[in-house]
Amino acid sequence: MSLWTRIAEALSALTRGESLAEVFGRLRTPPEHSVAFTIAVIALGAKMAKADGRVTRNEVAAFREVFTIPPEEEANAARVFDLARRDVAGFDLYARRIAAMFPPAAPVLADLLEGLFHIALADGICDPREEAFLDEVARIFALDGDCLRRLKARFIPDRGRDPYVVLGVPSDAPMPAVRRAWAEAVRDSHPDRMVARGVPAEAIRLAEARLRDVNRAWEEIRRDRAA
Repeated sequence: MSLWTRIAEALSALTRGESLAEVFGRLRTPPEHSVAFTIAVIALGAKMAKADGRVTRNEVAAFREVFTIPPEEEANAARVFDLARRDVAGFDLYARRIAAMFPPAAPVLADLLEGLFHIALADGICDPREEAFLDEVARIFALDGDCLRRLKARFIPDRGRDPYVVLGVPSDAPMPAVRRAWAEAVRDSHPDRMVARGVPAEAIRLAEARLRDVNRAWEEIRRDRAA
């Protein structure tokens, strides 16, 4: 049974008068974590897309860049997005419930926040209201400041994309330490690792973007140190 089929089955409860938030709240067991992850990204993304007062085509298209959505499943994905956009529940309800499914600061929560950054920056701009939204989700997920700084260094253009921040090392770190940080970031971006910690296979495009960014940071530091 595909992920999107399982999502469609979860949404079938809506015909009995339940809200999307109520259906989402029942997805607590490990077998359904990937369904919950996907609904959470779509629901939080839909609410964040409204945070700056508008939902752009780029933000909607960003879902397709995060998730592989087969043509026959587009209606299910669109339904989740639309339901979340209209749901009276606040974004913090979704964030708290997804946080409760995993240990505090679990790597999969950083993966989810990364997907939200991807959606927020789809139009090339991080509105202050979107950044406040992302900061609050990071706080609910109990992610540390370093994780948030790394994501902002990768995604927000005016932060300078500092390669040392991307790799999570100080600018005066010796080269072997920088290499170790880069190697660990590469291993952490491997699709098998991401699936093992609960990221749906349909969202492994996140790994491709992360790997590109950490490799670019490593090459920038190597080039600068060699100069």
